[in-house]
Amino acid sequence: MIKTIGNTPVVCLKRIVPPDAAEVWVKIEGVNPTGSYKDRMALAMVEGAETEGVLDKKLRLLECTGGSTGTSLAFVCAVKGYPYTVITSDAYAREKIDSMRAFGAEVIVEPSKGGRVTPDLWPRMRQRAKDLVGAGDHYWLDQFNNPYASIGYRAMGDELIAQVPNVDAFCGAVGTAGMIVGVGGVLRDANPDTRIVALEPDTSPVLSGGKAGSHRIDGTAAGFVPPQFDRTIVTDVMALPEKEGRQMARRLAREEGIFAGTSAGLNVLAALHLASKLGPGRVVATVACDTGFKYLDGDLYREEKSP
Repeated sequence: MIKTIGNTPVVCLKRIVPPDAAEVWVKIEGVNPTGSYKDRMALAMVEGAETEGVLDKKLRLLECTGGSTGTSLAFVCAVKGYPYTVITSDAYAREKIDSMRAFGAEVIVEPSKGGRVTPDLWPRMRQRAKDLVGAGDHYWLDQFNNPYASIGYRAMGDELIAQVPNVDAFCGAVGTAGMIVGVGGVLRDANPDTRIVALEPDTSPVLSGGKAGSHRIDGTAAGFVPPQFDRTIVTDVMALPEKEGRQMARRLAREEGIFAGTSAGLNVLAALHLASKLGPGRVVATVACDTGFKYLDGDLYREEKSP
């Protein structure tokens, strides 16, 4: 099953791109085994630990996650036979928590404040992880500090170059920063003039130099600058309205047939802004990070009725 990760399709948007704009291409990562691009990172982190010889089948793998990474790691651990504990929160989609359990993970839920990702949530989750590691029976993969996180996404960059030559700009929402650094590094190696644009919700514009705040864009904006965020690769940062990103997710489903989550909405919203600035004859690429089936229990697809 792990050999089915990657080699995902890319599609050119046809209906929502404004006139006199660049082409916008979207990598469809929801076709990965667990419906998320995090399958790439999860496999890279586990196999990196195997290569370094630090894993033992008696040692439980451990991670803090908003959901998709947790599900991806649960899947990889199920295939490879590792016991796995995940620390997550009820701030994230319930489908993700249920998926982790389906793959056999032990799930610890840290309570949120009003169902939102607040600045104190990740520190609380990470402290629980530190406590478990201190007990001596867990190996924390620590996606925010794990160098294999960005390495796992480099294949996506290679795929994108083969599928869509001459990408002028690439944008993506930042969680661990693994994807924007991994893909961005490959694209800039191929063409140093490629713009690599990191995205975040404007209610928590930490990368833009602002203060951490609450939001509901799963898998992004943890409230601090992630250690892997590399400004020698990232050329620009954009903070975007969360409401418009959520609206864009619904438009993608209705008008382009791309059924994805909140971060994909933010990604495409930014891609359209870039496409308008760059103009005809140029190419913008971004990512539909996961499948919309992960969000049906929440309100993303209930917030407004389809016309």
